[in-house]
Formats: sequence, structure tokens, C-alpha cells
Amino acid sequence: MTAASASPLIDRLPPVRGRLEANANLARTTWFRVGGPAEVLFRPSDADDLAAFLAARPRDIPVTVVGVGSNLLVRDGGVPGVVIRLGREFAAIDIEDDRLLVGAGALDLTVSTAAWEAGLTGLEFLSGVPGTIGGALRMNAGAYGGEMKDITLAARALDGNGVMQDLDPAALGFAYRHSDVAADWIFIDALLQASRDEAEAIAGRMAAIRTMREDSQPLRTRTGGSTFANPPGHKAWQLIDAAGCRGLTRGGAQVSEKHCNFLINTGTASAADIEDLGEEVRRRVFDTSGVTLHWEIRRIGLRDRNE
Repeated sequence: MTAASASPLIDRLPPVRGRLEANANLARTTWFRVGGPAEVLFRPSDADDLAAFLAARPRDIPVTVVGVGSNLLVRDGGVPGVVIRLGREFAAIDIEDDRLLVGAGALDLTVSTAAWEAGLTGLEFLSGVPGTIGGALRMNAGAYGGEMKDITLAARALDGNGVMQDLDPAALGFAYRHSDVAADWIFIDALLQASRDEAEAIAGRMAAIRTMREDSQPLRTRTGGSTFANPPGHKAWQLIDAAGCRGLTRGGAQVSEKHCNFLINTGTASAADIEDLGEEVRRRVFDTSGVTLHWEIRRIGLRDRNE
């Protein structure tokens, strides 16, 4: 275990084999590139290390799990307690026949590419989903005609006490951008189902997804992906556009001109600018359509350090 600097909180934590870092910069790990620090950042060395930590940690210390920060807004005041980030030690991909056992830290695109290289189809949609498998399980991520519920046979997660739990599809409880798994459980891996196809055909479908994303989304900006979930019977971007929000700004944050369900850090935005802009979009959409938009981007932490 190493600690980047002294911290009273670190002194209260159980010994680990991974890395503990006090006052860790989270902004550089998120796609928005904004937000305050983690009081302590924990990078476990493996599932056993993580399980032991969860079992022994003081129960008054909050724990927050993050992935690669693709669909995450860290507020400016930072995140109290321990932030857990699963690294490459949780990113293994093992393929046997038409099934893939994938770590929760594996990038969705990497999993999709591994399936293609093995001549397996059904996972192409993951090439259009930013983030990791753990996040995809948590929110039943989907795009381009596929979602996690279509391919997930089983998953494993550590509960709040560090006990490994085996989850079948019923226990996962997938619904639109939602799973029923307890918020304090941490996904470790998943067993995914695919089927055989010609590699050339799979590559063609992945290329089509890449083209659609490049044509319709602001991919080369500081953004957090799709901001709001589609309400039943509606498309969020259409509601936002109809409310006159395309290009709307707040400080250094902007509603994308290219796809107005994306918020952008133009370079000087604070997390508050981005969140406040999102709330203004929600207000205008409700005023014009009567529809309430719900955040798809996960927001964590404190508005400021004085909270």
C-alpha cells in the first residue's frame, strides 16, 4: 500500500495491497475534465484486496465507485470518503466458445473488439457505448439496437460487506437504463453471450456504428456522453431542441450544437456550470412540453468544500 500524502482518513482505513491516494485529482480522470478531488482514492490490486477492504472499513466512511469517467460529473467540492477505481487488474477478457467472461474494468469498446476478433457477434453495440462493463451493467447501457440485458447471462458483485454475490438475469433486474442491484454493490465481472458470424460482417457493423457516432455526436470535445435518458415515448434531444436549448450556455458549459443531448465543457467550465446548465435545460423542457427529463449522467460529490 502507498499513500501519496498524509490523510487522517487514510489512517482509519484497513491495510490494503493496492494504492491509496489522499486528495486525489478526479478531474483528470473524467471526460468533462472538471470537479474536485477524492478525499481518498483506492485502486485495489484484485478482487480479494477489494473484498478485504470492504469487510474491514469503518462503516461511517462513505464509498463511491467510479469507472473511466465517461458518463460522470464530479462536483467542484470533491467526493468525501473513499472513491474506488477498478484498474487493469479488473479488465481481463476470457473467451470460450461463444461466451465471454469479462472484468468490470474492461472498456466496452475493448470487449466489442475482442468479440469481433474471435468471430463473435451480438456485442457490436458496445463499440458505441463509452465506459466500462461495470458501468454498463449498472445502468443496463445500450445503443444502436442492443443493450446489456440482451447479452448478460450472469454477473458477480461484491456487496457492501465484501461478500461475493452471484447474480442471474432476474437478480440483475434490468430495465431501461437501470438495474436492480444495490447501489453499494461493486460489479466484478460478467458472463456475456454471443454467437458466431463472419469477422468481416461484424467489422462492417462496427464501422457503421463508428460512422453514425462521428456524424451525430460531439466526440472530440470534453463531454460526458448522453446527458438525459429518453422519456417514455420521446427522444430527449428532440425535446431539448424544441425547447430552444441547442447551443445554450452557462459559464464555460454549452449544450452541443451537433447533438443537443450532450453538454460540453468548452474549456473553462466548472462542474457547477455544467450541472446548472443541465438543470436549466430540464426546466425549459418541462415548461414547453410538460415532460421531466432525468439525468443519465451520474453526478457525485459536493457542490463546494464547505458543504
